[in-house]
Amino acid sequence: MSVRPEDHRRKWDREEYERLAEERRKGDKEEEDDQKIKGPPVKRELLKTRDYKVDLDSKLGKSIVINKNTPTSQSGGYYCNVCDCVVKDSINFLDHINGKKHQRNLGMSMKIERSSLDSVKKRFEMNKKKIEEKRKDYDMAARMQEIAEEEEKLKEYRREKRREKRKAEEMEEDNQVPDELISMMGFSGFGSSKKK
Repeated sequence: MSVRPEDHRRKWDREEYERLAEERRKGDKEEEDDQKIKGPPVKRELLKTRDYKVDLDSKLGKSIVINKNTPTSQSGGYYCNVCDCVVKDSINFLDHINGKKHQRNLGMSMKIERSSLDSVKKRFEMNKKKIEEKRKDYDMAARMQEIAEEEEKLKEYRREKRREKRKAEEMEEDNQVPDELISMMGFSGFGSSKKK
């Protein structure tokens, strides 16, 4: 028979765990002190629209030879020079450049400027001016010339249709059999439902 201890429960060493807790508290205080030394958090500018076009089509359909000495900026995929990373496809690249990490590296926060009534009115006025400028750029002489060209093409199309119709009618007349031949052969026609 084996000897069993009287108490089978696990015993914890309280002194050891108190020592570990004290060390952890000291470590937390040191981290707080480090954060105070760094200073207040950096004030980032608000999110704004991109003023350049994202180039997704330049490498489309092209083959590139990549070896172990090829720099990352010339390797396959889309290279982000701000974050120094390569993304394999266009959808993930767009997600990356619109993402939090990339915007932070550009010095922007993910917060946007709150619109006011005045800013919305200014935006409407700016859009109205753009539309009016497009209307002014509308050249009347060029438009009249385009209309005349379209009408000329339509007339030519109609003339061509009439010519084709006349040719078809002439061909049909040439293929008709005279009435005398029909009466000599003893039947009234070649099966057409057309009556004279």
